[in-house]
This record gives sequence, structure tokens and C-alpha cells, in this order.
Amino acid sequence: MELVFATHNPNKVKEIQQLLPEHIHLISLHDLGCTQAIPETANTLQGNARLKADFVTKTYHRPCFADDTGLLVDSLKGAPGIFSARYAGPENNANANMDKLLLNLKNQKERSAYFKTVIALNINNETVYFEGEVHGKIITEKKGIKGFGYDPVFQPDGYDKTFAQLPLEIKNKISHRGKAFSKLIAYLNYVTV
Repeated sequence: MELVFATHNPNKVKEIQQLLPEHIHLISLHDLGCTQAIPETANTLQGNARLKADFVTKTYHRPCFADDTGLLVDSLKGAPGIFSARYAGPENNANANMDKLLLNLKNQKERSAYFKTVIALNINNETVYFEGEVHGKIITEKKGIKGFGYDPVFQPDGYDKTFAQLPLEIKNKISHRGKAFSKLIAYLNYVTV
């Protein structure tokens, strides 16, 4: 089965490719020749995931899934949330986003946070949603070189390392994205196109 992953992020493609069963061939937006940014104008993670999946399905007429992820920090009333990728500005700069987050949490004792991923799958003329969450805290400085986004400042509950310090195999098992995608994969094992 060929399935489009509606992302321009090669890190996401790399992560997900390791999770997919052999019978699913993943196609990225790059593979389709789609270079344009797909607008994320909804006010929820689910809405943004659906917008991206719908764009690809309508434009390229293929089964597609898209995800949207947010980092929700309790003491910041859920910020950065749906604005996580552009928290420090429209250029989507991970270091600037982390710097702004650390600055906004300076002198804060309450640093609990969680990542949430929502996947919208367009297949067989319907949309199915899958979600995953991982809870943890924001540490006071960046640690680690693996991963992407906020991984160097997010330490999941039960671990003494950040996502950027953990091996990808462990991160995939416990992460928000890994949990959501495991639900997607379980669904794809029983669906035919």
C-alpha cells in the first residue's frame, strides 16, 4: 500500500519509516513534488492535521495522513500549543522556540508539560483520527543532540534524559508521536484500499 505522509519534515519521515510495516510504502510531500507550505489555520491540532491531509487528498488523489503536534506547558496555560512550531516567529526555528520557552519559564518551579500528537488519516473516502500524549517536564537548559523541535528541553516522566538524549528506539516507544502512530499502524494492518 502506498500512503502519503503530508510533511516537509525529513526528521518525521525518518522516525515514522522505522515504525511502518513492510507492506506500507511511505511517500513524502517531497516525493510528490509538493514544495508549497500547507496552511495550518485551524485552532486545534485535529483541525490542522485534517487541513493538511485534505489538501493532499484533494490535490493528489491519494490516501494520506498528516499529523499536528503541540507542546502544552501547564504554567503557560497550554502554550505554545498549536503555535509550537512558530512560537518564536514564522521562520519555524527550533532553537529560537526553545530559547523563548526557557525564557518564559525562567524562575518557574512548575515546569510540567506534555506533547500531544493528532493524526488525520484520509483513506477510503473517510477521515480517521489517532492521538498520542507523553507527559514530562521542561528542564532549565538544552541537553542532547538527537531528535528535533523541543526534544533537547523535554524530559519525559520516568526518565532522567531528554528526548534529544534518548535513543530513537526508546523515544519511538514512549513518545506522543510513537503512540499515535502505533494506533495508526494497527488500523492500517486491517484496512484495504
